[in-house]
Parts: sequence; C-alpha cells; structure tokens
Amino acid sequence: MKTSNTSPILKNAKKAFQIEIDALQKTKDRLDNNFIKAVKLLAVSNKVIVSGIGKSGIIGQKMSATFSSTGVTSVFLHPVEALHGDIGMVQPKDVAILISKSGNTEELIKLIPYLKMQNAKMIAIVGNTDSHLASHSDIVIDASVEMEACPFNLAPTASTTTTLAIGDALAVCLMIERKFTLQNFSKLHPLGQIGRNTNLCVKDVMKKINDIPILSPKAKLKDAIIIMTEKPLGCVCITNLDNKLLGIITDGDIRRLLQKATHLDDILSIELHKIITSKPVTITPDATLIEALALMENRKNQISVLPVISLNKLVGLIRIHDVVGK
Repeated sequence: MKTSNTSPILKNAKKAFQIEIDALQKTKDRLDNNFIKAVKLLAVSNKVIVSGIGKSGIIGQKMSATFSSTGVTSVFLHPVEALHGDIGMVQPKDVAILISKSGNTEELIKLIPYLKMQNAKMIAIVGNTDSHLASHSDIVIDASVEMEACPFNLAPTASTTTTLAIGDALAVCLMIERKFTLQNFSKLHPLGQIGRNTNLCVKDVMKKINDIPILSPKAKLKDAIIIMTEKPLGCVCITNLDNKLLGIITDGDIRRLLQKATHLDDILSIELHKIITSKPVTITPDATLIEALALMENRKNQISVLPVISLNKLVGLIRIHDVVGK
C-alpha cells in the first residue's frame, strides 16, 4: 500500500515528533547549575533510589535500570510500597530521585518525611518548580513542558520523553564523572551482543589463515572469482611470499569491474595488483569486537571485512557477520 506525505496520519505523527523535539530542546537550554549539583551528589551517593507513580514511575524504573547498567547502585522504590515496609531499603547517604509532572503527587509527598528521617538527599524532577515536592527537595530539575503531544494535552507524552532524556543525561554524565570504562561496562553486560562485543577479541572469532582466500599479486581476476567461490568470505587477500598483506579485492570491487567491462575476457585476465585496494583498513588479533565494529561502520563508506594483521603478517580475516554473532 502506497503512503503519501500528505496523509493525515503522517501529519499527526510528525506533529507529535515535533512537539517532543521542541520540548527536549527547551529542556536542554534550561539545564543549569542544579543539574551539575545533581550529578555531583549522585556521584558520591551510597545508592540511588528512584520513585514515581503512574507513567512517571515507568520512566523511573527505566532510569534506575540505566543507572544500574552503568555502574551506579540503584533501585526503584514504589511510593505506596515504600510506606508498607519498603522504606527500609533507604540508608544514610542514599539519594532519592522523585519524579512528578505536577510536583504535588500525594504518594510522593507522603514519602518525603520518611526519606528525611533516613537522612537521604532528594532530587526532584518536576514539571512544576513551585510545587510542594520542589520546595522540599535538596535539588530541583525543571522538566516542565508547554504542551503534551496528546491532542487533548493530557496523556503524558512530551513530559515523559523529557524526563527520560534528563535521566539519560544524568546517567551519561555520571559515567564520565565516575570514570566508568568500557571494561567496567562489559563486566556488567556479560551476555547478549553488548557482552560479546566488549568481552571477545578479534582472535576469538576471526577466520584463520588456512580458511582465507589468498592469492599473489600476479594472479588473475578469474582466479580471484574462483577462490572466492570456494571460500566465500567476501574478499580475497593479496600477499607476497612472506605473507605480508599487499591489498584486498572484495565482492563489490569485482561486481563494479564487471559492470564497467566492455570485453569480459580482457577484464578476467587482468592481474590483481592492478586493481586491488592497497593499504586496506586492518585490525590486530587482540582488538575487541567493538573496536572491529567501529572500524567497519564509523566511516563514510562502510566495509564488511577486515584483514587481521600481527607482526606485519596476515593471520586472519574478520567479517561483520562474525562480529554480530550467530
């Protein structure tokens, strides 16, 4: 089914996006010394407790999970459950982040005296800086929005997006403030693609030298096509007798050559040293998979294979398929 840019559905979707983009821009412009104080306070906290109810609570749960995944001890505390015993998790030097659009959420207001009894500091992320919650907190971060994306200006949309972005910004700044490293991150994400990319090295997944299509610079293009068919890894490596990499030629290179060829026999007989990519991007065996992925993707023209070089010799080949796992 064809869609049109004049479709009322797309028009409404883009309007919702724009309202939330505008809200984020205004929140970014409002960030001030209170945000700095919040980051400094969170950096020395014993534990970060995040609390909110309704949609704010859902955002709070994500915020707490992000803190935990980036090395900050954090829990989500439901404000109602808190007053039925869960307040016992609060300890001195803890910092509580209280989230409320109105700043007058009854359940959070009831929680304030008990947080103070436990000597916990409070950071309010509120849509109303003149509210009860704001006036009783140690630090206030303004999360107000002019309007929600909801057509009735009721359903939390722009306000929850703004609060989520504030939480992400706090987490990112805390990572930098606490000098949280890639090694720290990988220890907290041992499974899944993140764990794989940060814990495994190129040598753990690369194709070994005997499995790589390799030819001499004097070999012909037709030889390259044959060996790449036998060992379909997306390229053929060109080396000298000492196994020093001279260049590569990829599937894409061959397709482009054949498309331009006027006489097929002539192009198939061309020697590889005349058409290879010399000085290709390479990587070492001890580099992490995340480094390999960055080398492949963070460039104007992405590549899908990297020759692996050790002591100036070709020892393997890694493809993007090897990085992203099975």
